[in-house]
Parts: sequence; C-alpha cells; structure tokens
Amino acid sequence: MEFIVEKIGMSRTINVPSIPVTLLKVQDIKVCEITEDGRAIVAYASGKKRNKAIEGQQKKYGLSPEYNKFATIKVANTEAGDLDLTPLTEAKKVKTTFKSKGRGFAGVMKRWNFAGGPRSHGSRFHRAPGSIGNCEWPGRVQPGQKMPGHYGNATVTVKNEIVSFDPESKILVVKGAVPGPNGAMGRVRISK
Repeated sequence: MEFIVEKIGMSRTINVPSIPVTLLKVQDIKVCEITEDGRAIVAYASGKKRNKAIEGQQKKYGLSPEYNKFATIKVANTEAGDLDLTPLTEAKKVKTTFKSKGRGFAGVMKRWNFAGGPRSHGSRFHRAPGSIGNCEWPGRVQPGQKMPGHYGNATVTVKNEIVSFDPESKILVVKGAVPGPNGAMGRVRISK
C-alpha cells in the first residue's frame, strides 16, 4: 500500500535515550478509480494549479476544486471514495521516497567528498579535482570518473521504522531522517 505524504520536519522522542524522528502528514486522498492491476487513480490537494485538463478530471470524478493533483498508487480500497488508512496503523516498516535537496552545479569536494589540496600560500591546488586520466594508454578519461556536476534533486528511497501513527491528525512518525526539504511531497510504501 502506498500513501502520499508531506514532510513536516524532524524532532525527537522524549524518552531516554531519545530517538530522532521525522514527522510526515498523510494527505487527504480521494480514490477516483480502481484499475485492473490493483492500483488506483487518486486525487489530492497540491497548491492552486488549475487548467482545462484538471477541470475535466474533476468533473469526470465529481471532485471539489481543491483536488487538483492526480497520481497512480497501490491502495487497500476496493471501491472509489476516501483512502483507507488501516494498513498504516498495522505497519511496522515503510519505504519513503522523496526528491533530495537540489544543490545545483557542485564541485568535487562537495559532491564526492574529495580532500582537496594544501591551503597554504604558494599552492595552486585548493579545491580542484586534480588528475582525471591516465597516460598515453588508454589516452582517455574512464567512464564513471568522479567529476564536478549536478548534485541533488534526485529521487531517493530510504527504509524507516514507524514509531507511531495517529489516524485522527494523520501524522506519521518515522524513525530517522527522510530526504528532501520541509514541505516536500513524497510517497510512503509499506514494506512490513
């Protein structure tokens, strides 16, 4: 079963020793249509985006204007309506998938944790990557060479233990960190 969540932020438990936790808000989801393979087309609220395609989908499924984002996920429901949250109350472990924070074009020290060169006067090798190839043979840079480039903004999946879930407030508390900034939208998939 999958759920669409919003990352609230990190905190910790008050018992001793305390556990670092991440708070996730399970979104209000309407199941629009169940497909043959056990997956479902669902709608949820995300910002104010509206266009004719979204309005057509809202009219087709009889949704109110705030449900303006559509996705296909695996659900426990057998018919259209509100999303069934009972599998989340019984689950022990989940896989959370978010987009990591985008860092743009980054050098090798930030992207790959290279050590760099001496910081002293006279050195011309501070944060540069250094040598990238071999001699006359093979006479080219090997594929997979760690170099500067785009860093972050990638889909990352991590496993987390569930600490608690409150069905009334729809707050899911998972052990450890989850990728992405606060306010990011992601998915939670039950693994156990």
